Amino acid sequence: MKRLALLLVFSFIALCSHMWAATPIDGLLERIDRGASKRFVIERVKSDRDFFELDQRGTKPVVRGNSWVNIAAGLNWYLKYHCGIHLTWNQMKAELPAKLPAVSKRECHETDLGLRYDFNYCTFSYSMAFWDWERWQTELDWMALHGINMPLAAVGHECVWRNLLLRLGYSEDDVARFIPGPAFMAWWEMNNLEGWGGPLPISWYGQQEKLQKQILRRMKEYGMRPVLPGYCGMIPSFLSDAPKQYWNKYVRPSILLPSDEQFAKYARMFYEETKKLYGEADFYSMDPFHEGSLPKGVDIGEMGKYILSAMKQAAPQAKWVIQGWGTNPLPAMLDALPAGEVIVLDLFSECSPMWGIPSRFQREKGYGDHDWIFCMLENFGANVGLHGRMDLLLNNFGLTRTSPLARHIVGWGLTMEGSETNPIMYELMSELPWMQELPTKADWVSRYVEARYGHSDELVQQAWKVLADGIYNCPFGNYQQGPHESIFCARPGFDCFQVSSWSKMNNYYDPNSTWAAALMMLSAADQYRGNNNFEYDLVDICRQALADRGRILYNRAIADFKSCDRRAFKKDSEAFLHLILQQDTLLATRSEFRVGHWTEQARQLGSTSAEKDLYEWNARVQITTWGNRPCADDGGLRDYAHKEWQGILRDFYYPRWSHFFSILQDELDGRLPMLAVGNSYVPKKGNPAVEVDWYAMEEPWTLDHTLYSAEPEGDPIDVARRIMLSHE
Repeated sequence: MKRLALLLVFSFIALCSHMWAATPIDGLLERIDRGASKRFVIERVKSDRDFFELDQRGTKPVVRGNSWVNIAAGLNWYLKYHCGIHLTWNQMKAELPAKLPAVSKRECHETDLGLRYDFNYCTFSYSMAFWDWERWQTELDWMALHGINMPLAAVGHECVWRNLLLRLGYSEDDVARFIPGPAFMAWWEMNNLEGWGGPLPISWYGQQEKLQKQILRRMKEYGMRPVLPGYCGMIPSFLSDAPKQYWNKYVRPSILLPSDEQFAKYARMFYEETKKLYGEADFYSMDPFHEGSLPKGVDIGEMGKYILSAMKQAAPQAKWVIQGWGTNPLPAMLDALPAGEVIVLDLFSECSPMWGIPSRFQREKGYGDHDWIFCMLENFGANVGLHGRMDLLLNNFGLTRTSPLARHIVGWGLTMEGSETNPIMYELMSELPWMQELPTKADWVSRYVEARYGHSDELVQQAWKVLADGIYNCPFGNYQQGPHESIFCARPGFDCFQVSSWSKMNNYYDPNSTWAAALMMLSAADQYRGNNNFEYDLVDICRQALADRGRILYNRAIADFKSCDRRAFKKDSEAFLHLILQQDTLLATRSEFRVGHWTEQARQLGSTSAEKDLYEWNARVQITTWGNRPCADDGGLRDYAHKEWQGILRDFYYPRWSHFFSILQDELDGRLPMLAVGNSYVPKKGNPAVEVDWYAMEEPWTLDHTLYSAEPEGDPIDVARRIMLSHE
């Protein structure tokens, strides 16, 4: 008996020793492929430089670096370029080769950019509003593999505010009036709106507090330094006598000025409540004048000093992180702040850099003596569509190595409004800082394609060359915000082009190029059956090709109508509508492109039917009307977050276009009066096609609870081939 007891004790000690010796990289490897942690040598070494190194020891690859995140980046490099395994958002698991490829020659990569930022506030609503711990865990692994060590951590921020307001003596009803629903939280955090989408159930706060603590724990295990939301003077509008301010017809929260004695009180209590829940941080994010929230009569420099001082009193070691977007941060505020205490995120560096090089947002002296981070924005509204600025990204990032204006660059970042699209652009951005010499676009894309699919094919390589030189190469001077929008998602009209109000879309590639690339991918598809990355890309590229074909058909149909050619109009309008349904069928083959993927996430967070319905309503409103009638129509927010997804194409976008075309057909056929619409005339009031109440058509879908499944239907390759070849 004593021998058995001793054996159990020694076994327990051995088990504990193993647990204590385990590293975050061991856990990462086990989540990728069970047993994988025993197949690598992981070495963390002290160094003043950020680096990772690949080496070989006997039969095991060695990955070493000076931090867990840098080691994870090295592991990702090994998997991609030695094993042909590309881990991405929709596939973070892999079956490693029975014999891991040997590293024949030691390979070292280092970077001077020590801070690697991730996320936009918008990402937390457009992509992450309904994520659970399982989804967050895969995201944190993705972040580590891509070198992220400075992520924005905004989950559960509403819990801080709830505790603060209750501590001040306000009621749960007051909290509910202030804090919005989950799909609109980001714009509340940026001082743009309050209350919309709520009231949140009490259970939400406990759920999100627990989730944020899990996220922060894993971030710190990896050695990441999270950025927490800070205090910049925001208070509920009902606590202020100042005139109301508005953002796209939403009432904004009010802003306390430094002269108000309440400012110091609110700031102190805010940081106290933050620390109680989530501890202290090295970085706090604050944007006091985001998108026009500047109160009248404020001394901008003094405001900045008070915000910084309040943060420093709570966390003396911390630095202020602020978004470089439009006029923010105002130069007068930066000039009043000491260098070394602020880090500016140059939010749209691949298109509209503000750090000094030519662009529409160019600042002649950049950010002065303040530190800043080169960021790639890439996506707006989490819209679906192929898009990138490859040449511009390579050029602008290259200039950071030679331009004297870049002397205060301290890092790089990903600041997408929505994630999980266009993985090629995130791979390019995250690799560039580790390269001693920047690659040519052609060479990098060729290596990427081989790594992404595990082996190369001439037709597939050619398809990606066409895409890299076309739709993924939005040029200098084109300031469109995000993907080339699908005409299927536009509110119908006689002159449809862009979908969302602020997209600034402009044609820059031949739509026939996406069709050609899709056919090349299809020609090689059979050898890639079952390859997750290939099948995802195939559906996405074919989706883009069909959307581009749809735009051509739309223009033909409108020209037919203006020419009074009713037979041609009937043919082209019906072909357009049929294409929407074919697109719906294609996208049904992948979970990522199904609206059920989004609405199921929302419903699964609820514990009661009322909670499930509230979260689903949030999910549906955000991707369609974005609010009530004034905000959607007068505020221009409708369709900003439009999604070219299965389910919504069939049940939301198709009915709009069908209704519009049926009116035009009735006019051509004499069932309705034909009013001037073309040539030198603008559509006149009184024309039924012009005076459709679109919001009245759209709102019922947001209130509906028809269940959409996230489960894919049909084989992606077979369905894509059938649909694409039907148009040849």
